[in-house]
Amino acid sequence: MCGIHACITAATDSGLSPELKQSLINRGPDHFGQAERVLPCTESGAQLRLYFTSTVLALRGDHVAKQPLEEAPGTGSVLCWNGEAWRIDGRAVSGNDGEEISSSLRPSDTTASGEDRETHILNVLRSIQGPFGFVYYDAVAHRVYYGRDRLGRRSLLIKSASGHDSLALSSIASVPTTGWEEVSSDGIWSIDLRTYHGVSDDVTLRDLVTKHAWSQSEESEDMVLSIGCFNSELPPPEHALSFDSPSLETLGQKLVESMKPRVLNVPEPPKVTTTPDIDVRIAVLFSGGLDCTILARLAHDLVPIDQGLDLINVAFENPRHVALEAKNASLRSSDVYESCPDRITGRKSFAELQTTCPGRQWRFIAVNVPFQEAMAHRSKVLSLIYPHDTEMDLSIALALYFAARGTGDCYVNHMEWQSWPPKGATSARVLLSGLGADELFGGYSRHDVAFKRAGYKGLVEELKLDVKRIGQRNLGRDDRIMAHWGREVRFPFLDEQFVHFTISMPVWEKCDFQNASHPAVIDPAKRALRLLAEQLGLPIAARLKKKAIQFGSRTAKIESSTGRLRGTAQVST
Repeated sequence: MCGIHACITAATDSGLSPELKQSLINRGPDHFGQAERVLPCTESGAQLRLYFTSTVLALRGDHVAKQPLEEAPGTGSVLCWNGEAWRIDGRAVSGNDGEEISSSLRPSDTTASGEDRETHILNVLRSIQGPFGFVYYDAVAHRVYYGRDRLGRRSLLIKSASGHDSLALSSIASVPTTGWEEVSSDGIWSIDLRTYHGVSDDVTLRDLVTKHAWSQSEESEDMVLSIGCFNSELPPPEHALSFDSPSLETLGQKLVESMKPRVLNVPEPPKVTTTPDIDVRIAVLFSGGLDCTILARLAHDLVPIDQGLDLINVAFENPRHVALEAKNASLRSSDVYESCPDRITGRKSFAELQTTCPGRQWRFIAVNVPFQEAMAHRSKVLSLIYPHDTEMDLSIALALYFAARGTGDCYVNHMEWQSWPPKGATSARVLLSGLGADELFGGYSRHDVAFKRAGYKGLVEELKLDVKRIGQRNLGRDDRIMAHWGREVRFPFLDEQFVHFTISMPVWEKCDFQNASHPAVIDPAKRALRLLAEQLGLPIAARLKKKAIQFGSRTAKIESSTGRLRGTAQVST
């Protein structure tokens, strides 16, 4: 993972302030690099300057691949790459992905026409599977390409400067943040710099942007994110999702295949003095819920047994809940953080993993955030999530921000609360998140509502809509928040091949709202995953109810004394 910044300008200022430079270094602490190119404008006699900056968090290959990746030092094409290409044109990438993409983007035929070069470059970019944001300058055609993967799993922002003589692209917004926008993930974007004639022209750099669709052919109504067609088939009169359902075994196999590149061959992180005897390379964002506990359980099967696995569980001191518990003796707990719903489920699932997976060094990191500490970081969090700026954005971002910091009370052998537990921090630079499971398997309450309103037809339409808009939602925000701590979040449920498999499944093999009761007393929402959890030896996790992160960690409307603020309300600065 990396921090990237590029500026196309007629001025001599790269737009990289000391503060923005440090924010990029926070994302990629292993290397900082820059490159510059100068182009003459075709008619005005002025010059157009291209500034490229990359920082690197080295997680792929056997060396630090220094960026920006240049065709030749000081000349030729330039690639700023922030992502993980797990597959290119269906082929697994084993070494450093950035270097392989940089090489692949250069046509083997150096005499290729401009149109042929464009076709080649777009085909390479379309063939990449994995999360990414990038800026690529094709020096031969004088064209800049940029964009995010079709699921929007990495951040890339864009800003036009006043006067329209400058266009900036960045993983994170500079301060003040005004003017930055999220680059849409619904296509690849390019600018032909040969058509720019200088700042006196009525045409701005932003006007020269061209959009290229992910798919080269017309897509059907059921096509989702250019990944595959959503199975809209309705179930037969008699059906039930059970342990004998044929899709269940395949589901487990597909999820394991998604996990492998995300947890295997992760390089050993720099030594952390607080945990000198524990080799931990993977940590799970761990509410104790169904999705993250399945990921932790599968990680145990894949990660070498001599490596530890950290479970990061975050809880907040919310003054509104503290006051409520003070008035009601039955609600009081030994510790304000221990009464948070995610802390309760987290400890239960931690105990279940220890029982199911003996021999593994599990460590439960209880991240406890006092209200004053949360407020001390509020302005930083708001700058990181921009252009997102609602109360819900802030509530979710606070939980992810402190979880990704990974510092808290450490429990290894003791599963219950202790008054003076040892302090520690995860050394893991890779974080696993269960995000995406609810959209794919019908885990939200709105899916139940859709079924009750219009049966399986309504459920199919709601699920299809949810999956289609994943790329337009909040993954860029979450990337900016968690990458701030020099860690990379990975989403096994959002692997392109896994998404393709899941959307091709009949809806009744994912959730089973028509048969609300089940012999194993397993809820209908995400029933396929619940049955899988049961098979994996996780009966407690299989029966846990869905709870959104802002409610489970108690960050929801943390500043409101009444809790009556709307989640869509804009945050006051």
